[in-house]
Amino acid sequence: MELTLIKNGTVIDGTGGEPVKKDILIRDNRIEALGQPSELPEPSDGNVVDAEGGYVLPGLIDTHVHLMFELEDGNDTVEEPFSLKFYKTVHNMKKTLDAGITTVRDCGFTDAGVKDAVQKGLAQGPRMQLSIVPMTITGGHGDKWMLSGIDNSQRSYPGMPDGRCDGVEEVRKKSREILRAGADVLKVHATGGVFSPTDHPEFTQYTEEELRVMVQEGQYRRGTKVMAHAQGAEGIKNAVRAGIHSIEHGIFLDDEAIELMLANGTYLVPTLLAPLSVIEASERSDKIPEYAAQKAKDVYEQHKESIAKAYQAGVKIAMGTDAGVMRHGTNLRELGLMVDAGMSPEDTIKATTKVAAECMGWGDELGTLEEGKLADLIVTKTNPLKNVRNLEEQENIAFVMKDGKVEKDRLKKPVRV
Repeated sequence: MELTLIKNGTVIDGTGGEPVKKDILIRDNRIEALGQPSELPEPSDGNVVDAEGGYVLPGLIDTHVHLMFELEDGNDTVEEPFSLKFYKTVHNMKKTLDAGITTVRDCGFTDAGVKDAVQKGLAQGPRMQLSIVPMTITGGHGDKWMLSGIDNSQRSYPGMPDGRCDGVEEVRKKSREILRAGADVLKVHATGGVFSPTDHPEFTQYTEEELRVMVQEGQYRRGTKVMAHAQGAEGIKNAVRAGIHSIEHGIFLDDEAIELMLANGTYLVPTLLAPLSVIEASERSDKIPEYAAQKAKDVYEQHKESIAKAYQAGVKIAMGTDAGVMRHGTNLRELGLMVDAGMSPEDTIKATTKVAAECMGWGDELGTLEEGKLADLIVTKTNPLKNVRNLEEQENIAFVMKDGKVEKDRLKKPVRV
């Protein structure tokens, strides 16, 4: 049994309430109590962490990442040894933790061994849910077959099936293969996308019937959820009607799609940073295909307008970035973009704590600083409710704890008893 007291901090607990000066007592990996300053005694045989007047928040959550790649390295990977990407992933995970993100939902191409390595203490990384590989139609967003005949799709290997499947029976079998490979959540490309060579974000991919089969197969596995990369309005509506749990991106939301999401309780994961990052990368690198840069420019303003409309209507919004499209560790730029789209700073923080945890089905354990919950928390030097963009600077994230274990400590004067 180990006790840790976090003192001298202002708590922003993730519920949307006002910041309050409180101390937090942690026993092993759970929050035991929160109390007014000096109300909780310092443990005589434990640890005391002085937050130095900073702000204590729940560990942040990114519900849309790709830990096992970074886009601007894409051309290099053709010439690199296959195993090198696993070692790069170790750095991607550490950068994610250093940014204050203690939990992620990986939306494709990270296999179960990476998750196991973190759970067994072989590497530092966030708590994660895996989708293993997205399902895609032939010629769809996940099919990187080029007009030259070269196939740049994700290489399949043990633990990483090829995600391409067409028709109800192929979809059923592929869902089962992906679940067999260790998926915690299923992922589907329900529309085209920015970075696919032969389609457009508004192209509809998969019928409602095919999507329903994925949802059904997930339900057979104790309610495993399905997330949908869905950018065009018709593909979004197909996904929501089929019972899919969350819409990723949501670039071309229309009024009917928003009404359906509200009626079904569907989550929206905006990833506003994704098209912006493609535009920025194209300006500094020749590795970004022109078709991708142009599509990103075409959808950027529409994307912001759709997210603003969904927020105003009351759609549940969980923070997600598409990290991997941008550099890992820069995830929290998303929060400033969410505020730019009209979200309040309070709701933006809730989107990356409480609502994100609920989207992942972990709301009983994570997302808020409350007695009995897992001890995931961060200390930031500045008040994010005053300027959420301060979280973009990793030096402002002074302390990170995941599951009761200190993952980062840059407080000036930590006190050890």
